[in-house]
Formats: sequence, C-alpha cells, structure tokens
Amino acid sequence: MTKSEIRKHYKAKRSQLSPYELAKISAQVQALVLNSIRFSAKYVSIFLPIEQQKEISTYGLLEDILLKGGHPVLSKANFSDHSLTLYHYEHPSQLEISTYGIPEPKDGRTILASKLDYVIVPLLALNSDGHRVGYGKGFYDRLLKQCKPDCIFIGLSLFDEFVDISDLHQDDVPLHLCFTPSAMYDFRK
Repeated sequence: MTKSEIRKHYKAKRSQLSPYELAKISAQVQALVLNSIRFSAKYVSIFLPIEQQKEISTYGLLEDILLKGGHPVLSKANFSDHSLTLYHYEHPSQLEISTYGIPEPKDGRTILASKLDYVIVPLLALNSDGHRVGYGKGFYDRLLKQCKPDCIFIGLSLFDEFVDISDLHQDDVPLHLCFTPSAMYDFRK
C-alpha cells in the first residue's frame, strides 16, 4: 500500500476504537516501555496525544520520566516550515492545545535535538524494518536527522501488525524500537 492508503486505513481503524479500548491499549504499550527502558537522567522527547485523532496516550510515560529523574522534552510544531522546536517540560501550565489539537508547550527553555537520548515518535503504522507512516509532513524525519548518532528512536503503535509500504523515500528515517500492545520490536539487529 502507499503511505496515503495506509494513512486512510489506519485513521479509519483508529476511529473504531472505543475510549475503553484506547485506554487499555495505551496502558499496555506504556507498561512494556517502562519495563524495558530506564529514562532516569536521560533527555527524552515525547509527544502528547492528539485526542481527536485517537492517538496513543503518553501521559503515563511523561509522569514516569519526571518521577525517575529524567528530562522530558516536548515539541512545538511550526507548520510553515514543518519543523519542531523542542522545550524542556517542567509543568502542565506550560501546555496549550494548538489549533491542530496538539498539546504543545507555549513557553519554556528550548533544547537542541543533539541533546536527546531518546525520541518517542508518533505513528499510524509501520513496516517490519521499522519504517513508519505518520501524518505525512515530515516533522519527525527532520527532527531525527538532527539527533546525535546514539539517540534511540522509539515508535508506539496501537496495533500489533506490520504493513508493506510501497512508496518509501530516501529521507524516511527508520525507528530503532517499536512497542505494540503485546511486544517490543528491535530493528537494530
């Protein structure tokens, strides 16, 4: 399938999830992440869910990063050049919902992508090599290219399945790890 077809299919599939199913899947994925990775003293870029898109909840991960002494980093999207500005997250009062429904920082101390140890990346679907399909604007592909060589890119998927992506592009950056409701996949092997 093309990325466009995959986006359409997985947006429709997400829309069928009940609030209970979404909460249950989110909890399963977050538990796997927290059992596998220690974020203490690490700089972790994390996305917050766009609720109307039924994105996986990451609030439990954000809380754990804070509790374990990690440094959560949130991004703010610039839709004119499709870039992300990174901010050190300190308190919920920093957040506002953008016109696109994205919980984003409105202020704070900015962080360079080269400082990040982990980037938790949103996705709609992915293939068995760790290439993901997002919303199609390239925000995260641009961000990941700015990270240091040993930064780990982590996807979170609502579904336990891979897709065939027929139109991969040379600028697509694959994930290192992905967590689904029932498994962790390591694409570095």
